[in-house]
Order: sequence, then structure tokens, then C-alpha cells
Amino acid sequence: MYNREQLRERAEKAINKKGAIGPDINLDDFDDAAVPHSYLADEDLCQLPEPEQQRLVMAGMDLTQKNRGGTYLQKDTEVIHCHTRQDGIEVIPIKKALEKYDWIEEYYWKLASVETDKYTAAAELGLHDGYVIRALPGAKSIYPVQACLYLDKDGLQQNVHNIIIAEEDSELHIITGCSTSPHMKTGLHVGVSEFYVKKNAKLSFTMIHNWAEKMLVRPRSVAEVEEGGLFLNNYICMRPVQSLQMYPTTYLKGDDSTARFYSIIVGSPGSEYDIGGRIFLKNQGSRAEIISRAISNGGNIIARGHLIGEVPDIKAHLECRGLLLNGGIIHAIPELEGHVDGVEMSHEAAVGKIAQEEITYLMSRGLSEDEATSTIVRGFLSVDIPGLPPQLKAEIDKAIEESDKDVM
Repeated sequence: MYNREQLRERAEKAINKKGAIGPDINLDDFDDAAVPHSYLADEDLCQLPEPEQQRLVMAGMDLTQKNRGGTYLQKDTEVIHCHTRQDGIEVIPIKKALEKYDWIEEYYWKLASVETDKYTAAAELGLHDGYVIRALPGAKSIYPVQACLYLDKDGLQQNVHNIIIAEEDSELHIITGCSTSPHMKTGLHVGVSEFYVKKNAKLSFTMIHNWAEKMLVRPRSVAEVEEGGLFLNNYICMRPVQSLQMYPTTYLKGDDSTARFYSIIVGSPGSEYDIGGRIFLKNQGSRAEIISRAISNGGNIIARGHLIGEVPDIKAHLECRGLLLNGGIIHAIPELEGHVDGVEMSHEAAVGKIAQEEITYLMSRGLSEDEATSTIVRGFLSVDIPGLPPQLKAEIDKAIEESDKDVM
């Protein structure tokens, strides 16, 4: 059973604790005071100002909600829209869940630690809100649930805590976006997410970031997958950001459990990314895969991957490919850690540039040099993600297509 007072005491002791990796951030530079906003009805979402609508769309939001099973939208510190459109799928603001439902005690701060660093501590001490998305036992997502964390106030530190639960034999698909208003210059996003994939459940979580150029972003997430469960974690960031650091961790705790991480990153000039993932394979038959595609268009990218095989009869693969377009740095750090006989683990990493002969060949087929380069870049970023429903595959393809001109 959780005790909020004890959590706060632990958080207060860790509020000055620096993160293990990534540049440190002075939390005193940002304002975390509440910012009031009015709640929006369904029809109001499509009445938002056009520039705001465009920012939300670029983060994967469908404002018509026709192809969504539920919606959560938080603006600054306030939940401005939250509801579900499908039986068996729950979408609840986390503050409401903490006040009304005893079952949330089984999940709140049970995977992530409030003491990890100053960012997890801040998420507890200054919690604004966040979402709980749960698929009840046996429920199957017809359409993906969408969630968006939006920042409008300049200089704000947004603190959120999210909990995602796929109960036994359920199937849950989520597309979540983070974005900022067109006028916003700088801010800090602190997000804690805990994922629970129960026995024979399937959870896909696709995150699209569309930040302002001076945003600082510190997500912290941990997942647990039970027997026969599948966790797909997809991440896309193709827009400028000042500093992004995240290192999601997944524990495969059941036999024949599976986790797959896929990421697509484009580093713009002045942007710094320290990203990756870590998966512990703790039971026989577990499978894990970490696949990343990174393009430096003048940014600095550190791409990490760590696979830990703790028992026999597990398989894991790590693949990192980087493409240098216009300077910048790509630093790939693949790690394999086998603890016993009988593990099967592999990795491959490559960083390079577009081959001139590829451009020449496409130009000989009638494309201009820019068109040829764009075609190669789109092909490089195209990652086959098995297990995604067609709606989510279309969203990822759209995000890549719409961002292509900015990459170039």
C-alpha cells in the first residue's frame, strides 16, 4: 500500500539528485505553478485556433476522434479533455484515480522509483496530473487511444505521472504526443510512466514528440511484462529540441514474454539527444529487440541500447544505424550482457553517410538531387514494426512524411 506522505519524504531527499546520464538541469529556472484552463467538450477540439490544431496534429492527435478509442488532453497543468469511447477501455486523470480508486495503489510508484533523480522527485512533489489508461481483462482496442501533453505557458515545468495497464488477455494500442504552442520558446517537461502488461496481453505505445527548439525533456519510464505478454514501445522525434534524455527500462518477468523498442530520431542543429533503452530478460522464452534509426542534421545524438540475458533460452537483438547528413555527432553505445549459458544475443551498429552512387543512380532515373536524397532518407527511416494495427502504422508513416521537408 502506498503512502503519499512517505513518498513525499523520499522525494524531498532526492530533489537535488542529478540524473545518472545527460546534462543536469536547474529546476529553479522554471515555474511549476498551476495554470488554469477551461475544459473542452468534444466539439470544441476542432474549434481550437488553427496554429494549435496543427501542432497537435503533428504530435499524432486526431481532433475529430473518429479513429480513436479515447482521448486525454492536458494543457500545461490542467486536464482539458478526457473520455473513453470504447467499453472495456478506461481513460482517467491520475489525480482523479488517486482520489477515487483503491486499485491504483497496486501500480503508483511500484515500478519507477521516486528517488531515481531530481526529475522523478519533482514529478511527485509538484504533480500536475497525467493519465491512467487501462484495458480491462479480455478487452481489445478497436481504435488506438490518444493522449497528448501540451505546453502553452513559456517557462513552465510540466510534471506528469502516467500509468498504463493491459490486463490479462487484453489488447491496448496507444498513440501519445507531446507538443508545445507555436509561440512557446522554452520549458521543461518531466514525465514518469509505468507500464504493466499482464499475462497474454498486448500493449503498443507509440510516442511522437513535437517540441519547441528550446525545450528540455526528461521522461522516466519502466515496464513489466508477464507471461506471454507483448510490449511494443515506439518513439519518434523529428523536430528540434534543446535537450532530450530518456532511458526506458523493461523487465520481462514471465515465460515467453516479449519487448520491442523502435525509435526514429532526427537531430537538428543545436539539439542534444541522449536516448536508448534497457531490457532485462528474466524468464525462459523471453524475446527482446531494440531497433533505432538516427539522422544527425547537425545535432548531437547518443544512441544507447542495453540487453541483459539472465536465464537460458532467451533471444535478443540490438540494432543501431546512424546517418550523418550535415555534420553533428552520432555516438552508438550497444551493450549485451549475458549471465548464463544458453543465451542468444546479437547486435549491429553502423554510422555513415549517404553514398554518392545511390544519389547518382536515382538522379539517372529522373529525380533531382534533393528528391534523390529525400527518397533515401525516407527509406532509411522506414522501420518495419511488426504487430502494429494499420491505424498506427499509418500515423507513423504520416509523421515521417510530414517531417521530411524539415529534415532536408
